Amino acid sequence: MTPRDALAALEAQADPERAAQMRAYHKIDRPYLGLSNETCNALAAEWRKALSLEDRMALADALWQTNIFEARITAAKLLVQARIRPSDEEAWQLIQSWLPDFDSWAIADAVAMAGQRRLVADPTRLDTVEGWTLSDHIWTKRAALVFTLPWTKQRHPKVEELAARERILGWAATYIEDPEWFIQKAVAWWVRDLSRKDPDRTRAFLVEHGEKMKPFARKEATKYIP
Repeated sequence: MTPRDALAALEAQADPERAAQMRAYHKIDRPYLGLSNETCNALAAEWRKALSLEDRMALADALWQTNIFEARITAAKLLVQARIRPSDEEAWQLIQSWLPDFDSWAIADAVAMAGQRRLVADPTRLDTVEGWTLSDHIWTKRAALVFTLPWTKQRHPKVEELAARERILGWAATYIEDPEWFIQKAVAWWVRDLSRKDPDRTRAFLVEHGEKMKPFARKEATKYIP
């Protein structure tokens, strides 16, 4: 499966009418093919099974470089895997190399699904992610919270998982007064998801910081809290 073959497989299922709708919705000037998420999922799953890890990473980066919306989505899906051996670090570096290109929530969130697994595989990478919180690039800054969503999900977290959770909540606290909508939304998303497993810690965070959040973000953060 060469990059040319993969792109041809994507283009073979193009839907021009849907592509125009997607361009209008995402409001980002790039090529769109009009493919459904299910189509991208199916192709990525097929190629994950057929290719070696080395070839899969090469294909993912080649697809990413096309700047085609569905190609970038599929590139990210090629790296959604809990364990990547022996090239876990190479996969993590590849994912990081894409961060400066983030310009939409859909692409950023697709890559986050792969990035989350690399962080869970090696939590020491949170040291790198902490640096993202200081970025002037809104999507890199946002990624620090979206990539770390797995730490909202442990019902009975271990000591080190609790420490990581507190660390990330500290990052979220520094975002509270950021006026960017997507940053506020990311804070709300993280806190809302945490409320499902740790409502008490969520309430404590909101008591301390809730009044400074944008009203829509505060409402989203409290969605699952009685």
